[in-house]
Amino acid sequence: MLKDFAKLQTFLMVTKERSFSKASAKLGISQPAVTQQIKFIEDYLDTKIVQRKKNGILLTKEGEDLYRIAKRLEKAIQSSEKDLINIINKEFTFVIGSSNAIGNYVLPNYLNEIKKRISNEVHMSVDRSCRIIDEIENKKIDLGLIESPVFRDDIIYRQWIEDELVFFSNQPIKKHLIAEDLLGFNWICRDENSHTRKLVSEVFEEIGVQCNNFNVLSVMESPTAIKEAILYSDKNVENPLVSVMSRHVIKNEVANGQLFEARIKNYKLERNFYIAYSKDRKHDAFVENVVNYLLSLNKV
Repeated sequence: MLKDFAKLQTFLMVTKERSFSKASAKLGISQPAVTQQIKFIEDYLDTKIVQRKKNGILLTKEGEDLYRIAKRLEKAIQSSEKDLINIINKEFTFVIGSSNAIGNYVLPNYLNEIKKRISNEVHMSVDRSCRIIDEIENKKIDLGLIESPVFRDDIIYRQWIEDELVFFSNQPIKKHLIAEDLLGFNWICRDENSHTRKLVSEVFEEIGVQCNNFNVLSVMESPTAIKEAILYSDKNVENPLVSVMSRHVIKNEVANGQLFEARIKNYKLERNFYIAYSKDRKHDAFVENVVNYLLSLNKV
């Protein structure tokens, strides 16, 4: 079993998340696959290591012993990754494809550290999530960071950091909006193919709001263009100009008091960003190193 550390990684994730389903989402594999790997370990050791309870999972005494051993192994493997990369000693450019909010507002904070960890140059390409997945399949990029999971059979998906979509304006607006408030705004909307627009439209349907009743001044694709348009719009108009955006895009302006954010009452528009890479690169030392670093960030 020690030759296949992936099963122990699954065990560590189940222990951390206290749930088979949550571990499945984090690892990017099916829940039956998680169950099968835990059963393999139990059959191999001929003992029970996990007990399922209503409020999560508990480790047996043998499970706790295995957890301590697995954590030591994990630490040893991680400390050896840099040495492995030095042995490989390739000179190349590692290409990361990322969707708009991630590529422009999240990933730039970590590019230098990624370069250090793989001892090579890193190039970033910003595009739509579906195009990034296409580029991974065509072997034109090494790793993708996407806002919407465009699932393909030959791609591994790892759940990454959490994101929240918020309403914002350059004028103070109510922190908790109701349907009537939305109809009183001027709008800049995302284009129809945007994952953000699809998520927001689902909530609008639930609260009985029709987008065609909005006063839409413009439709834009770029989050940066939308933010700039609202940031520098007239603050003295009666009906505020608003849009919906990832909190990562506007957090600095909100902190500085240049923009004001709001949420729909009793709703929280949450989603996960995902790390994506080809199954063919599953054991690639460079991909593994970057993935492990990104997963270690937890919250951004």
